[in-house]
Amino acid sequence: MIALYQYTAAQNKISGTITDQNNQPLVNASVFIPDLNKGTVSDKQGHYEIQNLPSGKLKIQFSFLGFINNIETLQLEGKVIELNVKLIQTSIEADEIVISGAYHSTQHQNAVKIDVLKLDPLTLKSTPNFSEMLTQVPGVDMISKGSGVSKPVIRGLSMNDILILNNDVRYENYQYSDHHPLGIDEFGIENVEVIKGPASLLYGSDAVGGVINFIKERPAPVGTLLGDYNLQLFSNTVGITNNLGIKGALKNIFGGIRVGQKNNADFLQGGGQFVPNSRFNEMSVKANIGTSNKTGSFKLFYDYNHEKLGLVEDQAIEAITARGRESAIWYQEFKTHLVSSENKFYLHNYKLDLNAAYQNTELTHFAEAGVYEIQMALSTITYETKLHLPSKANSEYIIGFQGFNQANTNLNNRQTRLLPDAGINNYSALGLVKYTFFSKLNVQAGMRYDTKSISTVLIGLPSDTMTYRPAINKNYGSFSGSLGATYNSTDKLLFRANFATAFRTPNLAELTSNGQHETRYEIGNPNLVPENTYETDLSTHYHSDNFTFDLAVYYNIIRNYIYISPTGIKTTSAVNIYKYKQSNSVLYGGEAGFHFHPHFYKWLSIETTFSSVTGKQENGDYLPFIPAHKLHFEIRAQKEKFAFTKNAFVAVNTTIALNQNNTAVDETATKGYTLVDLSVGSNVKCKNQSVSISIGANNLLDKKYIDHLSTLKEVGLYNPGRNVSISLKIPFGIFKND
Repeated sequence: MIALYQYTAAQNKISGTITDQNNQPLVNASVFIPDLNKGTVSDKQGHYEIQNLPSGKLKIQFSFLGFINNIETLQLEGKVIELNVKLIQTSIEADEIVISGAYHSTQHQNAVKIDVLKLDPLTLKSTPNFSEMLTQVPGVDMISKGSGVSKPVIRGLSMNDILILNNDVRYENYQYSDHHPLGIDEFGIENVEVIKGPASLLYGSDAVGGVINFIKERPAPVGTLLGDYNLQLFSNTVGITNNLGIKGALKNIFGGIRVGQKNNADFLQGGGQFVPNSRFNEMSVKANIGTSNKTGSFKLFYDYNHEKLGLVEDQAIEAITARGRESAIWYQEFKTHLVSSENKFYLHNYKLDLNAAYQNTELTHFAEAGVYEIQMALSTITYETKLHLPSKANSEYIIGFQGFNQANTNLNNRQTRLLPDAGINNYSALGLVKYTFFSKLNVQAGMRYDTKSISTVLIGLPSDTMTYRPAINKNYGSFSGSLGATYNSTDKLLFRANFATAFRTPNLAELTSNGQHETRYEIGNPNLVPENTYETDLSTHYHSDNFTFDLAVYYNIIRNYIYISPTGIKTTSAVNIYKYKQSNSVLYGGEAGFHFHPHFYKWLSIETTFSSVTGKQENGDYLPFIPAHKLHFEIRAQKEKFAFTKNAFVAVNTTIALNQNNTAVDETATKGYTLVDLSVGSNVKCKNQSVSISIGANNLLDKKYIDHLSTLKEVGLYNPGRNVSISLKIPFGIFKND
């Protein structure tokens, strides 16, 4: 709620006071301008001030733990604005600000449903597998090959059917394979935004099933130097994680650096047997620097990720007889560098986004000790420009251009060429409009056209049918679009509808594979054509101060759906043969959930979610690798102050996966299972030092089970058993007011 506007001078400065509903000042409330990546916190009187701002339309976010977020839109025109804000207390998580939907808005204002997962160490599941954390979002599952190798799944689609973004930059690290890792760690990430359903309008090809955007942490408030040290210990993998980050901000300059390390031994299945060669190690570096002034904001990021991941395949299982943590044979190594630049220019009533990135991933497969089996590198340049046209408070208009150029190169003439040398180019133009009618109906629409080319270099000779792959030269073009609306029936009840079309071109693996990849022999098809999807998504949301309810249903028609499927045939060396196939298909299902805080027990929280997806081909056969229906239940007790601790909690989580009997031809059914997790934790203050500590036990009963999307099922191995973890976070910093 805004209390007052007052214009008093000829410069762009915003100041005011943040209070609660009882007009009491809120101390350390957050004030943040997402476009500029600039913010501050309120002082002991609830007062805040941000100056040296550009002219034009800006959105400002006010937030405080336990209160409803507030986002205000201002038109700055060389004046000082006094903006007093009143935040309303709530027992339920606040409506989050999202950036993945083209417009900075709250979840309730966006016609595209976007879920937000906050990476809070006191509420997040503690596990060595980052993808497992993402499965807390209803409708998100994972394909896994142990703790180190996993890929997220959105409503039954994965790999190249969903797009991974590292802070809005499409992340390219050979994501086509379920044997390859996510490649992003959880530190330095503030939250994860998940778009369920086609998002090609915003991000182009490869976003037919949705988008997962890892949003980097905010810079430090102006005039502060902050840091944190994180330590995690895991019993199941005898794992240890260390991560240290430091960030600071002056009047117009901000920056930070973060380094991390993970080391894990072979994990234990339910029942206690170790899985040979499931060990993994990881090292990461993240750095950023930026500035914001009257012209706009300019940010530069660098990310480095180095992973060594054991391959759980027949040769390794036979050769490794003792549990270990260092990779020596049958493992893969990934080295990824990503440099990205994000820039915004304010030109009075116009705003111009200019973003570019370069990334390079080197992938190496090792067989016996020191024997290089595969070595190749994927280099990608991405760039985009978006022009925000003059608009009013109830409207937004965007036109833009996006593109990327990619090269895959085999290195050092290794014995296996998994993919040929290739070049990929993509160019697109887009336009979007958002308009609000009578303060209740938000309508969003857009159109996009993409043109894409793929060319490869031939491999081998026509006489050798086992290795020969002719050169290909493919050109594709397609329109995609979206039309959606959100109707706020009341302040508590909203309805959302969205219809989107999207497309995806076949990737290199699908077009050119011809050889053994891990535990299977994969055969591509150069005659594959692009997928086209048409999804209708309907949802409703209700909230009060202590209760929320969400329901979403969808129906996704996919023309020429591309998938890999077992053939039931083996090679002469007894390796299962898989082929890339194509068929018209549909995926349909939904998610439902509620969150309840009883008025009479405000410290108690009950949350339940259910997710379901069914995938069928046009001939009635089921699609392979579709997750089972799942039910999640959590009961949590949390006290703001308990003895000498703050935000102390104890939580019990239950996951129930139903039997998955809807299987594809040559795919086996999977029995259902029930898992129980337990966690406790709190913030503890020792003199002036605050420490967050939590202890958790995942798969508390050490259940012996196989998830339907576990690729270890192919070699008869189970998912991880009981894992006891200890997580410690120590924040530190120097504040200007101190």
